[in-house]
Amino acid sequence: MFLNHIELRNYRNYERIELSTDSQVNLFVGPNAQGKTNLLEAIFTLALTKSHRTGKDKELIGWNADAAHIQGEVEKKYGKVKLDLVFSGQGKKAKINGLEQRKLSDFVGTLNVVMFAPEDLEIVKGTPGIRRRFLDMEIGQVQPGYLHTLQQYGKVLVQRNNYLKTASPGAAQQTMLDVWNAQLAEYGVKIIKKRQSFIHKLERWAENIHSGITAGGEQLNIAYRPSFELDVSQEESVLFEQFMIKLSQVRDQELRRGVTLVGPHRDDMAFYINGKEAHIYGSQGQQRTTALSLKLAEIELIHEEIGEYPLLLLDDVLSELDQNRQTQLIETFQRKVQTFITTTGLESVNLGKLQDARVYQVRGGQVMR
Repeated sequence: MFLNHIELRNYRNYERIELSTDSQVNLFVGPNAQGKTNLLEAIFTLALTKSHRTGKDKELIGWNADAAHIQGEVEKKYGKVKLDLVFSGQGKKAKINGLEQRKLSDFVGTLNVVMFAPEDLEIVKGTPGIRRRFLDMEIGQVQPGYLHTLQQYGKVLVQRNNYLKTASPGAAQQTMLDVWNAQLAEYGVKIIKKRQSFIHKLERWAENIHSGITAGGEQLNIAYRPSFELDVSQEESVLFEQFMIKLSQVRDQELRRGVTLVGPHRDDMAFYINGKEAHIYGSQGQQRTTALSLKLAEIELIHEEIGEYPLLLLDDVLSELDQNRQTQLIETFQRKVQTFITTTGLESVNLGKLQDARVYQVRGGQVMR
């Protein structure tokens, strides 16, 4: 998978730029607050229709503009694909080869990316919400139908929570809850199964990569933590019944609190280094190595799932890595993954190990070769 060209119009601080990104490694160099991260964000957003930095699409639209446009040409094993994404006050519109997509989930997955930034350390040591977002965005890239299921679950969750806040005692209450419960469990079980399968595959890759980075000194394991005890290896029908039983058990508590207490919206995942949880007992170096292992594992997992390597976006991350980790990272993507790197200076990059690299200078929303 290769991004040949990208064009931005009224995106963040870019009024209009067109870039030929036909090198294997593309380095964007410049001081902070010039727009380097905005470029990588635009590529990420073109892949997933949402930013990794904000949940408010209006923040992507340039000052005094009505809409932001991102266009790109992606070369895949079956040919070239033109992608077009527009953000405006009316929402998002996405086109593939000029054809508007009825659902954004039909657009996601055409371009695949792996983003690695310093804040990705939060996947290891941050809140469960950060880890759920990581899971959902990565699964959504390789299994676009997952995003639709997630959206349906979210709609049911909002409606159920609204009902719990206003429900009054009586038979009608239980009848309505039964309806919401069945829908919540139906979509929730599908999400749980997909997450468990993804984590299992991710662990297989991450375990080997982490062992290589640490010269066999550390073993990395990843565990899925559902919001209530259940055997995720069971069939969906069995999990559905377990989910329904749990909802009946917490019914009175949910009515008192006016919120849904169980389900994938409260799930988590945990990372263990030599049997100890990295979130609690891991050093900064161990947590950083875990995050790096995860990102390198993502690259291989996406390749395994779709038969092509994703783009790799490295946002000011090389300066954060010691020589050993930087070398491991470069050797992983060299010659097989098109990579986009931002940095404030080339002195932090091991240029001697990069091949087919092009350097761009970024200043005040302008990009120059």
